Amino acid sequence: MSHVLIVDDEESICWGLRRLLTEEGYEVTVAASAEEALASVERRRPDLALLDVRLPGIDGLTALERLRRADHDFPVIIVTAYGNLETAVRAVDRGAFDYLTKPFDLEQVVDVVRRAAESLAKRPAANPVAVPIDTDELLGAGPAMQEVFKRIALAAPTDSSVLIVGESGTGKELAARALHKHSRHASGPFVPIHLGALNASLVESELFGHARGAFTGADFDRPGLLESADGGTVFFDEAADIPPPVQIKLLRVLQQREVTRVGEVKPRPCRFRVIAAVNRDPAECVRAGTLRADMLYRLAGFEIRLPPLRERLEDVPLLARRFLQSAIDAGSTARGISAAAIAELKSRSWSGNVRELRNAVERAAIFARGGIIETEHLPPPGGYETRVATDVADIVHDAVMRWSEAAVAGKPTTGDLYERLLKVIEPALFEVVLRKTLGNRAAAAELLGLHRATLRKKLSERRGGKPDDDGDDTHAAN
Repeated sequence: MSHVLIVDDEESICWGLRRLLTEEGYEVTVAASAEEALASVERRRPDLALLDVRLPGIDGLTALERLRRADHDFPVIIVTAYGNLETAVRAVDRGAFDYLTKPFDLEQVVDVVRRAAESLAKRPAANPVAVPIDTDELLGAGPAMQEVFKRIALAAPTDSSVLIVGESGTGKELAARALHKHSRHASGPFVPIHLGALNASLVESELFGHARGAFTGADFDRPGLLESADGGTVFFDEAADIPPPVQIKLLRVLQQREVTRVGEVKPRPCRFRVIAAVNRDPAECVRAGTLRADMLYRLAGFEIRLPPLRERLEDVPLLARRFLQSAIDAGSTARGISAAAIAELKSRSWSGNVRELRNAVERAAIFARGGIIETEHLPPPGGYETRVATDVADIVHDAVMRWSEAAVAGKPTTGDLYERLLKVIEPALFEVVLRKTLGNRAAAAELLGLHRATLRKKLSERRGGKPDDDGDDTHAAN
């Protein structure tokens, strides 16, 4: 039986966690402050701990640092109601096992405690000290962005390649820059490369460099973009746009970290960290033939998915006020934004994501002319995103019509058309919903309007009727 120490100054949280974990078979000790927890550890060392950040007296991150200095290496799960990227990085930097944001789902707690208990034999790896974040940091207070912050904090100290997946405008380059700034390559260059925007005939020269005389016009030796990233980070923006012949040549570069200039034979060693981004599901890119499967394996050592803005509307007020402040810093005379304007911004679907929101706020700041941004200063709703939604609905309708006509062609003898259609539609719907809810089945069932048992049964049927491995109600979408 594992011994769990809970450190939180909220009695209701301690009571709920004690009851939950006791029912799961754990022995639980509770402390209301970091000082009390540190004294408790000296009397009896726990197997793992849940440690709140904001505590009276010593804060949780400082307490975690003291535990590590005292050579207490048991897993510590940081808990906070005020999560951001800096907190996540500091927690991981001090050796936290995982990071939970209040309010949390009780099933999440059970899952992370179980994983921590199973990892007791493993010592956390040392991580580099975090560096300050500039004003273009990723922002978000909701659970979707908290998961992003946690994954950035976990991946940044490693040299593993990272694939960032997200729609256009979600902040993929910001995430890449955050990974770079919190890595051991932070003092080196950050080199963003979008090969789809380069002249097709000069892609190899731009990427690998060239020797003098390699082709007409090559009047001098020239290093490529990859060489310029030596000691730093390369960011391949929209990696699925890299021409297939170039992907083949990149495979060796990514494996050997050697660059051969056009017109040369001898490779040049070049050490850099690789981060890539795609704006749609990478498996879809492979199926479409725009991204080689072996290239994907090289790029996706670790994956971070950025949620679209429509899936984290709770972050709109925070983002809008930050963008307004940026506009004011750039010379705008706007003095604020009204509650009605914020409510209007939260009601929109934002097909262009954070980039579109920023443009809307900056435009409104111009129209406000020294006053408060009101709803009439905002760009009109609908427009492009409404047309896109309508177009997609029409496409789906037409596709279902074609499928149905093919299914009933001739003389169908079975009465399973409806079930067959569900098998076509449901997997995609479940995947999207589970991704949105971060794999939480209770939340997914609520969003779908299904009973949790019904959702569990349908997911089990998709796996050929196999029961869950661990029997709990959480399920990763990927």
